[in-house]
Amino acid sequence: MTPPRKQRLAAVLFVLGGTAVTLALVLLALEENVNLFYEPAKVASGQAPHGVDIRAGGMVAAGSVVHDDTGLGVRFVLTDYQGHNFQVAFTGILPGMFREGQGILVTGQLAEDGTFQAQEVLAKHDENYMPPELHDIAQRASDPG
Repeated sequence: MTPPRKQRLAAVLFVLGGTAVTLALVLLALEENVNLFYEPAKVASGQAPHGVDIRAGGMVAAGSVVHDDTGLGVRFVLTDYQGHNFQVAFTGILPGMFREGQGILVTGQLAEDGTFQAQEVLAKHDENYMPPELHDIAQRASDPG
């Protein structure tokens, strides 16, 4: 192999190696920032991971909202109206649209005892908007059969 060919081969291998390392670092960074969505059936059945940041959603069950008397703490149950429920604990200011029967998305971690420790609570902002993840749950709630 002639010296110019060796230099070109070395340059190509260097560029390919650099590209592979860059791609690996990008994929690693993306994997760490992924928040997967879990509906009440998956959370209640134990399919959702514990101690990892995830998103979950459902409808706030009627009569389940309990406010802490001493602070901003609140507990409520999210349901899919199909018999799958899970408890959510949140400390902070709830969105203005938060109410029973409302579609809610929560971000946080599932504790070992099955309680979802929410760091963020999101509610729909008007009557026409429904997060895609909650659309099927809302449809089932409005259909009696």
